[in-house]
This record gives sequence, structure tokens and C-alpha cells, in this order.
Amino acid sequence: MNAFHSRLAAACAAVALSAAAAAPIAVAAPRTAATPPVKDASPMFSAPRQTEHRGEHDDLLSAGLGLDGLRAALPPAFADPAHPTAAELRRRALWANWRGIADLAVGGGYGEVYGSVQRVEGREYSAYATVPGAHQPHRVLAQVPDAFDAGKRCLVVAASSGSRGIYGAIAVAGAWGLPKGCAVAYTDKGAGTDYFDLDAGLGVRADGTIGQPEDGDLAFVPSAAERAAAGGIAFKHAHSRDNPEADWGRHVRQAAQFGLSALDRAFPQQAPFTWANTRVIAVGISNGGGAVLRAAELDGEPWLDAVVAGEPNVYVDGARPLYDYTTEAALLMPCALQHKPLAAMPAAPAGAAADAYCAYAAANGWLGEGMAEASNEARAEAAYRRLRDNGWSDAALRAGALSVSFDLWRAVAATYASAYGRYAPAAKRAGKGPDQPWLPFAYAAADAAAQPPTARPAAANERAAWWADASGIPPGAGVQLFAPPAGDPAQALAPLAGLRALWTGQGGDGDAAAGLAAAHRRVREGIAATRASAPRKGVPVVVVHGLDDGLIPPAFSSEPYVAMARRAGAQVRYWQVRNVQHFDAFLGLPALAARYQPLLPYVYAALDRVEAHLADGAPLPADATIDTGLRAAGQPLQAPQLAIPR
Repeated sequence: MNAFHSRLAAACAAVALSAAAAAPIAVAAPRTAATPPVKDASPMFSAPRQTEHRGEHDDLLSAGLGLDGLRAALPPAFADPAHPTAAELRRRALWANWRGIADLAVGGGYGEVYGSVQRVEGREYSAYATVPGAHQPHRVLAQVPDAFDAGKRCLVVAASSGSRGIYGAIAVAGAWGLPKGCAVAYTDKGAGTDYFDLDAGLGVRADGTIGQPEDGDLAFVPSAAERAAAGGIAFKHAHSRDNPEADWGRHVRQAAQFGLSALDRAFPQQAPFTWANTRVIAVGISNGGGAVLRAAELDGEPWLDAVVAGEPNVYVDGARPLYDYTTEAALLMPCALQHKPLAAMPAAPAGAAADAYCAYAAANGWLGEGMAEASNEARAEAAYRRLRDNGWSDAALRAGALSVSFDLWRAVAATYASAYGRYAPAAKRAGKGPDQPWLPFAYAAADAAAQPPTARPAAANERAAWWADASGIPPGAGVQLFAPPAGDPAQALAPLAGLRALWTGQGGDGDAAAGLAAAHRRVREGIAATRASAPRKGVPVVVVHGLDDGLIPPAFSSEPYVAMARRAGAQVRYWQVRNVQHFDAFLGLPALAARYQPLLPYVYAALDRVEAHLADGAPLPADATIDTGLRAAGQPLQAPQLAIPR
């Protein structure tokens, strides 16, 4: 008998002994001195909202857009661009988050070979939740379908991928759970798109519209001192001063608690919904995958029935954390990709920009002796060898070209350095206080026509769209990332080297060396706080990872996590999928569609297998290395090409 059935049987037995008249699906374990309450009694939730989503032009999964509307090249328009309504913002946020995660291109297979965007009507409940000791809240949201299956009482809980907003897992958890009659609870895990305009003194309200701190319901508000000292734009992942990644697991559990509370409100005649009588499955990809793995390890009352983690950003003792390999890639990968065996990647950088990276790496001694006078070809090979020696596969390097092309390595490194160090937004004037970042990266609206881009105040229509359009990490949605200025053109890459130095602790002299040492300790302590441990015994876990992942290579994440968890006796299954990289959304590009398959079908299939295990006692899936087929150029995806294990 699995854990869920054991708990449900205990609850039903307790009711039978007390001769209660309620049906078994509506009962909860008795609250006695030996059985603590299943919901946190502390007032962790604030700014609650409830909205209904029904009718021809609205629903839970796509705000009425459907697959055709989500495929539209332009986002849903605002009637008044400077003052969009909450409903307009929600519709646009769903459009943006679907397109940021799933391959919706015609021929890509979504909605035909796998996945669903069917209409699901119902209610949404949202609030802010706060973990003890945090400066800022995280968003939680529960979607409760009208067709909720009271017979199986299923709650799917998910964390947004990347640093996305509250709808950042809609294509992962919502698309699987809502059509099956499950409720779905989400968290932005302390990141998200609640940007704060420091120049205008404006932030994002609970409903996504723009407001002032005095309104009392903003999702992210820097302190008064920070608002006075800094300019430009602050965002929660980098500037909350909470190092949210350290609490990702707690964010997921609080979202699940909120989901149970939402079910109580939606179906009071069947309440209470508890850990004992409601099946809880956690799922996420990328950072969301790391978050649900962290949730699986939490101590306390059993609450989680199963976990599915896709391409998780998870760090375990003895492995390389994200910050280490991201800062390495930021400096060396543009050069290494010029090595001829890798140069076939369509998105690989070329020309003078890549040559500058090779020259800078050679001048700083990162490529070995004699490279300062070597040819660019020799430097590229040396950079390639260095990355290979440090664990990068050829497949990961080829796919990593996407992160080079989209400036992701720099964006991620700057954001996470600030988050791990718990730094405030960079002050307008360089300061030396302990809460000012060692490297004053800044964020602001930009005049894109200027080269290089120049910072300027944000316009009202730009600010109004951030919550819906942004990915949670600039650059993007009209917000630019500005590095500390370099007076010497030859030192244009010095800020990247400075980010790398926060990991290595090497660089500088005199006062600069002392400042680096303090910042290095601060960032390293933040990274150490994110280290994962094994899931609780009895919680089945399925990890799914593409072997071509170039952003979070499995060699640095899933592989060491699975090994650690198994040494601890955990129940873990591992699917490794060939020809799958990190970004399904990029497969709309024909050159990438011919090279890669999407990850989402395997996440959905793993969820199906976990559900069958919990509901019917079916065996968990076996470990598998999945050999996918590839599409011919211009041809649609066919189900046999996915080779999903049965």
C-alpha cells in the first residue's frame, strides 16, 4: 500500500470508528495531541483574491485564447497601454508564459501528439505567502476547476521555472493537472515579475496593476533607504535580500497549503481538505524542478505523495553549483564555440565578439601558457579543452550556444550574485557599505536605438507591462542590464571576470582584494544555503533530464542528485533523454526543430506514471536512457519519434 492510500485508509478508519455519516472522501484525520494540525495555523497568507474564469472568452488554462490564440505572434493588446486592467494583464501573462515554456509552433506536436490547452473553467485564488524571516513575500495561486474530481481529491503543486512570475508553470502543471480534474497550486518561489521602479517609486499590486507602496498590497517593496539610494529598476529575485533559492522547498509547501485552503473555500461541503485525504503531487522544470526536489526533503508531517522534476537546477555536495559553471561559461564558452567540431551549431556566436573573448581569456592566463601569442583557432581549442576537462559535454556546449546568443550567462550570473549575497540594489553613487554589491550591476529602461544602450526613466506603458511580459531576469521586456563601466575598451569583459571572482575568490590587490574576499565569503555562504539533501523516504521521485541540456547540464545537477538520493535510500527513478536541450520554446526555429525534441512530453508521461502508481499501485517507471528520433526538415513531430517508455 502506498503512502497516500495508507494515510487515506487511516483517515477513513478513524471516521468509521466514530460512526460519522460523511462519505470517506470528505473526511480528515482526527486532530489529537498526537496528530498536529495539517495546516500551518500562523497567518502566513495576505492580500487574498478570488476571481472566476468562465464563458466564451476566459478559462483557467489560456484565458480564452486557446491554442490558436497562444500561437499568435503578437501578445493580447491592452485597451489603454498605460493602464491595463487586471484581466488584460492575466491574459497577456498566460500568453507570455505558455510561449516562454512550450513549443507551440505548428508541427511541433503540442495539442496533437502531446499536451492540452483545452478549455477548463473554474476559479482562481491568490495571495502572498511569507516564510519565517523573509523580507519579501512570494506569490501563491490556486486554480480550482469546476470539474474538480472529488472522487480522487488531487492537488498538483508547482514552482515557476527560471525566475518567472506566478503563471510560470502553467504549461507544466496546469496543462497536465487541470484537464484531469485536479486543482493546481503555484508559487513564484520568491522571484517573479514584480519589478519595482525606483525612480518613480512604483511597484506591482496583487492583481498585477501598478501602485504605490502606500497602497499596502505591493508584491515587492525595497526599503525606504534602498529606494532613496538607488535608481533604475529592482526585481525580487536579485534584490529581495532573502536569497530565495535557499527557501524554494518551503515556498512549494506553502503553495500546497494554500491549495488546500482554496479547496476548502471552493467546496465547503467537502472540507476540510488535508494532507491525509488529498493526494499531492509536486512538479516543476528547471528552477521549478529544483524547488520541488527541495520540497521533497522537508522535515515534519508527511504531506507530499510524489515528485516529478524536469531538468532541475539542483546542487548537492560535491557537485558544481549553478553559479560556478554559469560564470565559467560566461567567460569561456563564446571562445570555445569557435572550435571547429562545435561550429556547426546554428546559434553559435561568430566574428569579432567571439575573438574578443578568446583574447581576454588568453591575456588572463585562463587558457594555459603561451596562449597570449597563439592564434585564435588555438585559443578556441584551449577554451574547449578547459570546459571539457571541467565536465561539459559536446552536446551541452552546442546547446549552450543558445545561452551565449541570448546573453543568459551574464544575466543569470549578475542576478544570482546579488541574490546569494543578499545585496540591495546598486546605489546611484558607488558605495562601500557591506550591503552594496561588490560589482554594481544596475537595471533600467533603455533607449534601444542608442549604441551602446543608454539608461532612461521607464515610461508608464512599459512599466505597466512588466508583470505580464517579463521573464523575471533582465534583460528583457524593455529592461536592460548595465554592467559597471570600463574606461579601457580592452577591459569590457572585466565585469564578467568580476562575477567569476566572486566564486573563485581570486583577483584584485590591496583594498580591492579585501573587498573581494568579503564578497566572496558572502556569495559562497548564500550558495551553501541552497544545497539539497535526499528526499524523505517513501516519497517516489522521477527525475527527467535532456542529455543535450546546455544551461543546466545533467552532469552538474540531476546525475549527482540521483546518486546522492540513492545512497540515502530514496525511491528515485531517472529518465535521460537524448536530443533534448533546455528550452522547448526555441524549437519553433526550424534549425533547432531538426536537431532537438521537446522535454515536456516526458514530464507529462512521468506524471502519468506517478499518478498510476499512486492511484492503482502500478509500478514506478524504470530508469531509462531514451533514444529519440528526429524530424526531417519541415516535417511535423510524430509520436514514435519521442520513444516515450511504456
